[in-house]
Amino acid sequence: MSRLNRPRAHIATGPYAPPAPARELTAVSADGARLHVEVHGPEDAPPVVLAHGWTCSTAFWAAQIRDLAADHRVIAYDQRGHGRSAASSACTTEALADDLEAVLAETLAPGEQAVIVGHSMGGMTVMAAATRPRFREHAAAVLLCSTGSSRLVAEARVVPLRAGRARTWLTARVLGSRAPLGPVTPVAKGILKYATMGAGSAPHMVEACARIVHACPRTVRHAWSQVLERLDLDHGVRELRVPTAVLAGTDDRLTPPAHARSLAAALPNCLGLTELPGLGHMTPVEAPELVSGKIRELVTTYVHVAQVKQVKQVKQVKEGA
Repeated sequence: MSRLNRPRAHIATGPYAPPAPARELTAVSADGARLHVEVHGPEDAPPVVLAHGWTCSTAFWAAQIRDLAADHRVIAYDQRGHGRSAASSACTTEALADDLEAVLAETLAPGEQAVIVGHSMGGMTVMAAATRPRFREHAAAVLLCSTGSSRLVAEARVVPLRAGRARTWLTARVLGSRAPLGPVTPVAKGILKYATMGAGSAPHMVEACARIVHACPRTVRHAWSQVLERLDLDHGVRELRVPTAVLAGTDDRLTPPAHARSLAAALPNCLGLTELPGLGHMTPVEAPELVSGKIRELVTTYVHVAQVKQVKQVKQVKEGA
């Protein structure tokens, strides 16, 4: 693993301090990329799989892991090039789908189902994997947080200009910048808060997000920005047939609520759209209890039922033999 991909210091105490996993393992993707995976909570508990967004890492889910791991098996992994997963030259949505399938194969038993949660690029990962056999085998339900399927740069409002060619061009230059982010200073936190969080976000939330984002290598940040600029996963949304809930902040500048509304309208089995007033793009950090509550609802409604059916089917097969 390269020095750039070693985890840097995150928050050490409080709800956003990354908890120690029960175990760590490596999932190997289709092209050989090695992915860092963490498992938290009891091994016999209902599983939840967390896929983080662009420039983040498993540390982004600290609040959800702390809440859910008491009675869920929480599986979180670093997207390729992020956190402790090795960088790869293959930066495509197909690679993201391959990676999710590899994590599911490594952590879930055949036929075992989980709630799969994707934030931002993690949600795009889910859309990219929608037609994959292993995803369909293991996905009981999905929660999409602060994400979109296409026109990300054209719709983004991180640059305070009217919509149009000038804003789109400048947004692409800003999001795709190769410049280092540098240390986490008050100015850096102010910029990150404006671009990714609601105005009312508490300082400790901003601090946690800034440390996570600034830890992402700039080469990785740039490479994946190019993928997001060209993103078109509208077909994946139409193929995402499992029960899916959508959640978005009304003040999200990176993926404005129009994306969430489009997703809700196009999903074949949408469970509803929740818009959170005044919140930005980092909804799992800005509204940790609400996001964890949504996950719990999906687990209670879909995973327990699915697992009971699975046990019955196995029992019927054994009795028939």
